[in-house]
Amino acid sequence: MKTSTRFPLCTAFRHTVLRGYSFAAFRADAMAAFVVSLVALPLSMALAIAVGLPPQHGLYTAIVAGAVVPLLGGSVSQVSGPTAAFVVILAPIVSEFGLHGLVWCGLMAGVILVIMGFARMGRLINYVPYPVTTGFTAGIAVVLATLSLNDFLGLGIPKLEGNFIHKAATIAARLPALNPYETLIGVVTLLLLLFAGRVVKRLPSAIVAMVIGTVLGLFLTQHGHGIQTIGNRFSYTTHSGETAAGVPPYPPALHLPTLAPDTLLTVPSFEELRKFLFPALAIAILAALESLLSATVADSMAGTRHDPNAELGGIGIGNILSALAGGIPATGAIARTATNINSGARSPLASTMHALFLLLYVLVLAPYIRYLPMASLAALLIITAYRMSHVHQFFRVLAIAPRSDTVVLLTCFTLTVFVDMVAGVGVGMICASFLLMKRITDLTRVELEGAEHPGIGTRKLPEGVLVYRIRGPLFFGTIEKAFDRATFNKETIRTLIVDIADVPFIDMTGLVAMKSLLASVAGHRRAVYIVCTSLEVEEKIRHKIAGQELSRFVHFYPSLEAALAEFSPPATPKPNVSRKKPAKK
Repeated sequence: MKTSTRFPLCTAFRHTVLRGYSFAAFRADAMAAFVVSLVALPLSMALAIAVGLPPQHGLYTAIVAGAVVPLLGGSVSQVSGPTAAFVVILAPIVSEFGLHGLVWCGLMAGVILVIMGFARMGRLINYVPYPVTTGFTAGIAVVLATLSLNDFLGLGIPKLEGNFIHKAATIAARLPALNPYETLIGVVTLLLLLFAGRVVKRLPSAIVAMVIGTVLGLFLTQHGHGIQTIGNRFSYTTHSGETAAGVPPYPPALHLPTLAPDTLLTVPSFEELRKFLFPALAIAILAALESLLSATVADSMAGTRHDPNAELGGIGIGNILSALAGGIPATGAIARTATNINSGARSPLASTMHALFLLLYVLVLAPYIRYLPMASLAALLIITAYRMSHVHQFFRVLAIAPRSDTVVLLTCFTLTVFVDMVAGVGVGMICASFLLMKRITDLTRVELEGAEHPGIGTRKLPEGVLVYRIRGPLFFGTIEKAFDRATFNKETIRTLIVDIADVPFIDMTGLVAMKSLLASVAGHRRAVYIVCTSLEVEEKIRHKIAGQELSRFVHFYPSLEAALAEFSPPATPKPNVSRKKPAKK
């Protein structure tokens, strides 16, 4: 699929329409959408609960963003909605600012994503190293699995506060008070999530596990054992003003920003917007990162090609509309995307139809969703955390990767767990950048060749001629190594040949250092020959020394042989040995 050059939106959907859409494709998309919706139903609620909100906010996200992003984005098969990666950054936002703050952070993040899409920043994902993505996803998985133990074991902790160590210590201190019946439901659900797919192949294991977990919870409740469910944990206000348990059987409603106080979208003050900016930026970066990674995985599975800029624009608009509907931030969901592809999806309409199925479930099944045990949802989160951790890849990187990549992986993982994801990714990227510069610096080499420096070849150079050869890029990280041998005796040199034929690029720091080297020779009215094969590098050096006295003594040559030809004696003309024809008598 060709990327859009003018309007980076709707590229995947336009490609589907232009290619032609048959009834067979619609039927395949509908079947895939039904399967994905069964997976997304409990997971969307579990993720909303994990960030500290009622379950319907996760459903609203999956419905609104799930329907809009496929139509506006650039991936043929990607499914968007709430994901586990967001839990570690959304939970602190909800704790500090509440739903109102989260909605505005999501709204601002959506605007940032749209700007990123129209600024053609989709390819920047290629600059995120594999150890960074592996490290922070594994760290998020550890945090999510740990927090899920509260409901999984029925510990009854009202609210987990503090950093990761404090939360883990609180959970450990409450272990003697675990509820054996809720633990039983959690363990049974966990086992069904792992192994039900081997027996029941037509339904997702998540639905089988949730149904059996709910039946087991009802059985234990009837026998006098109190089980925490969605119904006795959450409630909502009906249209008539009454309070009801569970999930509201209403479709998501879009709201507009208002100046009226104490509403979901009351326009915040400038000071509040300033506080929301950094969390919004973190949400936007994570949404972009995960969406584009998921789209790349989808391409490898389905043999398609996504438009990253359109995907950023689509996920941005999806987050804006999700926030206006009271949802949480959304991004591309790798597990649901893989399920979509494996179920036979052929176009973005499959992802949109999965959202319509979720809307139908909310309208019809809300009275029954209230009986879903919290322990079953916690088990689903634990399995989600395990799958997103990529534990095998994590330990494989530790086993075979260079030491520098191992340092980046462990740094990103540790900071994500014990500080937060922003610190993990930020410091991980900084470490990766410095280590990359170290590797490039190690590849840069300097060679001297002349009467006092035999060099590596057998070439005989004239007296007073020195070849100063640099191999590798010239930028701020390699300057010290590239010019650390420039302390040769300049008084004995009549001509300096600077061979930079193997320098692929040069930055401003390199230009300043190069000018200093040229000035140390040409400034004393001695010739400097520069051997350069890159027109871009040559133009930068010419521009740097243009209009200066030393430029009169600096000359450029396309090869070392051409420069050395200046010292070769002129060829001796051959004698005329042609014979004159004898004169005719």
